[in-house]
Amino acid sequence: MQNSRRFTLKALSAAATVATLGGLAALPAHAQETIKVGVLHSLSGTMAISETVLKDTVLMAIEEINAKGGVMGKKLEPVVVDPASNWPLFAERARQLLTQDKVAVVFGCWTSVSRKSVLPVFEELNGLLFYPVQYEGEELSRNVFYTGAAPNQQAIPAVEYLMSRDGGSAKRFVLLGTDYVYPRTTNKILRAFLNSKGIPDSDIMEEYTPFGHSDYQTIIRNIKQFASQGKKTAVVSTINGDSNVPFYRELGNQGIKATDVPVVAFSVGEEELRGVDTKPLEGHLAAWNYFMSLKNPTNDEFTKKWAAYAKAKNIPGHRDRPLTNDPMEATYIGINMWKQAVEKAKSTDVDKVIEAMAGQTFRAPSGIVSKMDEKNHHLHKSVFIGEVRADGQFDVVWKTPGPVRAQPWSPFIPENKGKKDEPAPKR
Repeated sequence: MQNSRRFTLKALSAAATVATLGGLAALPAHAQETIKVGVLHSLSGTMAISETVLKDTVLMAIEEINAKGGVMGKKLEPVVVDPASNWPLFAERARQLLTQDKVAVVFGCWTSVSRKSVLPVFEELNGLLFYPVQYEGEELSRNVFYTGAAPNQQAIPAVEYLMSRDGGSAKRFVLLGTDYVYPRTTNKILRAFLNSKGIPDSDIMEEYTPFGHSDYQTIIRNIKQFASQGKKTAVVSTINGDSNVPFYRELGNQGIKATDVPVVAFSVGEEELRGVDTKPLEGHLAAWNYFMSLKNPTNDEFTKKWAAYAKAKNIPGHRDRPLTNDPMEATYIGINMWKQAVEKAKSTDVDKVIEAMAGQTFRAPSGIVSKMDEKNHHLHKSVFIGEVRADGQFDVVWKTPGPVRAQPWSPFIPENKGKKDEPAPKR
């Protein structure tokens, strides 16, 4: 047995020498020279209208980082998969990225149902996900960095604005959304908030439609009927994906003007308004943490960079009319913060990068120095409310004085009392 063991060790040693000196060296050397980055966004299906451009934003940032020398001297290698707006498929693709492709980090998801689908995979395998879209909160994971807004960084300020004199002094509210976890949980929070401000349930209408819904005639008629009962009414829209196109089209068809019943959207930006006749929608609102129309040097650079990239890559729709939006900015901030954290940690090891992410800062296109909270894995973000212009851009009509710290656990949900404002430690 000893002779056999010695022979095995000698054989392994010889094989290692051949692999190092011969042609076999190419594969492991290539693996060592690059850092794989996963991109997990729907490139087909109902969410492709919103998510495809986020894939392109990641690729643009990777190209930019590589042109400046990469990360720790290594080039980033994107691994792009298409979960096709199929929520169980998100989990399968996430597992593939972490176990087969061996990516160091994943940038992806839009809907909360896709994020919740992949969350157990990232926690089980100790992967790292950067999630770039506003969401309902009520979640904190050690393995996720949330670069989009929590409800107190978007939904609550938007409704406060609608209730203010500048926002029209709304007294009745229509909570209209796509039927899944983000709209339902956000509206649960908003209903509790409105109740705390003296708005009774009888002055709140709540309605949901499935993903891909396209017939809004009856719903718009119901909204007009609800708004005709003597109190100023506003619509809060958490419709996601390509359903926004027929919703806004029907809004225009039935002549609902912003001066009569303003609509504030949480999932509609510049990209979703592409292809919609926005002239009848002038004055309707969106609440975000970034708009393309913001005037500052960092955003000028960001929008020019995107325009050049879109033209060079012949990105459909963006080659001739390049648009940027809030989740693109959140994606761009996330990948640059991850790069900085890796360089601080001197490693792509997930545990070390998580530790190094605390307190990271990055000058954001929104015009602020964006900061990753030291504890709760959320960005501090400014809040902007914009009015739709005839050209599909937004004029900012209200903003917070400065960045707002996220509240992942809403204080308007009684069960949240006493919950810690930081993720649980590693299991």
